[in-house]
Amino acid sequence: MKLSPHFSLAEFTNSATARRLGIANGPTLDHIEAMGHLCRAVLEPVREQFSRPVRITSGYRTPALSRAVGSSARSQHCKGQAADFEIAGVSNLAVATWIRDNLRFDQLILENYVRGDPNSGWIHCSYRPDRARHSVLTYTRRKYWKGLVA
Repeated sequence: MKLSPHFSLAEFTNSATARRLGIANGPTLDHIEAMGHLCRAVLEPVREQFSRPVRITSGYRTPALSRAVGSSARSQHCKGQAADFEIAGVSNLAVATWIRDNLRFDQLILENYVRGDPNSGWIHCSYRPDRARHSVLTYTRRKYWKGLVA
């Protein structure tokens, strides 16, 4: 099932952890609708801007899967509103900066980025049609910083 021209439900629900632990990772129709909003508002514009495929490393997670990967059962991933992603060959800081400056979003986190290693870490971005906090954070070593700190 396609969520948008370049993103599928299968890539949003793919999880090696879920397979290994036998956790069903099936979204509801509301979750699928939320993933479609995220694709159209954030992921498709990012793909168009950088003219390269966007690789989703973590999309939808059931609460059980979210806990299994060390995250919260209240994460926006569990609502279909968030994805972690990267673009091969493009600095995660550059992508995060472009999102911050050009798109409407709820939360943007540059996670585990290491200065001098442009492909380190990944980008977390969430989207809700009814809320755009435009919260921008950097996460490293179990600590959050406001803004994009590189």
